[in-house]
Amino acid sequence: MDPIRKPEWLQKKITPSAHAGMEGLLKELRLNTVCQQARCPNITECFSKHQATFLILGRICTRLCSFCSVTKETPLPLDPAEPASVAEAVRRLGLSHVVITSPTRDDIADGGAAAYAETVAQIRAASPKTRIELLVPDFLGNEASLAVVVASLPDILGHNLETVPRLYGIRSGADYKRSLDLLANARRLDPRLKTKSGLMLGLGEEEEELFSVLEDLLEVGCRYLSLGQYLAPSRMHFPVQRYVEPELFEAYKKRALEIGFEHVESAPYVRSSYHAENYSPLP
Repeated sequence: MDPIRKPEWLQKKITPSAHAGMEGLLKELRLNTVCQQARCPNITECFSKHQATFLILGRICTRLCSFCSVTKETPLPLDPAEPASVAEAVRRLGLSHVVITSPTRDDIADGGAAAYAETVAQIRAASPKTRIELLVPDFLGNEASLAVVVASLPDILGHNLETVPRLYGIRSGADYKRSLDLLANARRLDPRLKTKSGLMLGLGEEEEELFSVLEDLLEVGCRYLSLGQYLAPSRMHFPVQRYVEPELFEAYKKRALEIGFEHVESAPYVRSSYHAENYSPLP
């Protein structure tokens, strides 16, 4: 079956020449970004504004999700200099808000929790006014690992459900309840913590399934939400089942706000860290 043709509202252009400055800094500091590894369609927009979502714990994932283009090979040991390098990049870029994420590292005892906490500490020292958002994996349900991350006091803690329970076959090694429990436990550990999640649309989900997931997120105290169109990285990845119209994204945003979410970004090109500063603006 041939892939569905992209509609006109999904023809965003990537201009590599606009990436030179950011790519030079990343190369100098030996840093990875999810912008590059996940082939994000917003990379030109963000890099040209000197914004990036940093990918710590290396660039190799231990899971085999069929929707994701992050590298899946044998993971390398962690770089002890990485937290300080991320902090230096944040300082040089003058970021008011930064998102830190990682591949899933099931090969590490704590899933990389200590590295997340050290990265937060280094950023706080180098750029005290920067708001820090962490987008974490599920740590295989290890509550001790989650506690280490929560204790580092990020401004926002994100963990993406990605899709509805019926379609979790595309999330190799993931578990819907475990992901919900992570968000619930984060709030239990720190009731003041702002939690966030995101879903990709166009994977074959039904509208009522989506609304049910939104209710589940509210039940565990999650009040920040991103909804975006799934785009298959290649023909080898899970195929797009539907391109969701921009008007429908707007309708979903309205519904989510009506039922209790505090801030929602919902549009075809929205990704977890896209316009992340809007979720918790500086006073």
